[in-house]
Amino acid sequence: MKSVNKTQLIVISGSLVLIVLLLFANTQPPKNQDKPMAMSEHAGNSAASASASITTLVEAAKSKLTPAQKELISKLEGALKTAPDKKTAYENMVNEWDDLKKQDVAAYYVEQAAIVSPTETNWMEAGNRYYGATRFAQEADRPLLFGKAIGCYEKTITINPKNVDAKVNMGACYVEGSSDPMKGIGILKDVEKTDSNNVNLQLNFAFFSEKSGQWDKAIARFQKVLKIQPDFIEAYLHLADAYEQKGDKQKAIEYYEKYKNLVDDASTKTDIQDYINKLKNS
Repeated sequence: MKSVNKTQLIVISGSLVLIVLLLFANTQPPKNQDKPMAMSEHAGNSAASASASITTLVEAAKSKLTPAQKELISKLEGALKTAPDKKTAYENMVNEWDDLKKQDVAAYYVEQAAIVSPTETNWMEAGNRYYGATRFAQEADRPLLFGKAIGCYEKTITINPKNVDAKVNMGACYVEGSSDPMKGIGILKDVEKTDSNNVNLQLNFAFFSEKSGQWDKAIARFQKVLKIQPDFIEAYLHLADAYEQKGDKQKAIEYYEKYKNLVDDASTKTDIQDYINKLKNS
């Protein structure tokens, strides 16, 4: 299948197979779960260096701009210092770095906006921006971005301890990109005890299962996602892929058919049908 036979919608990156296996083992969560959201000692001690590193990353990105781009960024920086409407000034800067496809730098300015206006929404957006930027960053920069995301999610949770999505995303960041993945596992399991119907949580569990090749567990998680959110049609694609990986061709075809019937894009429908035909004839 052209760009569809292997899932393209996975939001979890990294190949922590051992960690994933631990996640689904019948193990007890860490005993320090009475403070699951506290930043690790290492993370706390490295906060200053992380700040310096992200600044270095931003300056390196600026140095690679064309003269015209540098001039525009310089004007936008001036606006950040003088504009009475800081919100719009930061939005303009973020949009420009988005256009330059530098998601990590855009995330930095979203964080700066959160520092100026430290609301739950702003810190959550900053965390999501850093988390999203890990997908496009060089391998050497990913730990830094995961750490920055964790820090922003911690600030979000400090403002609102009931923000479940911040907890789930922070747990995933610990699993994917920190030296303390078991802390992330503990956070995710702790969330599941009180909010097992959280779609974001179930998706993370499902994606972890996919990455470790635990297809039965992945199937169960994606089916639960559909029970919670029936319009999350990408789950059908993941289910089809999981059944195919298990060697159950008929079930795979069944779920590819369901996905094809629900997706709107005509070219995707054609791609899916072509692949279904190949499966039937293989």
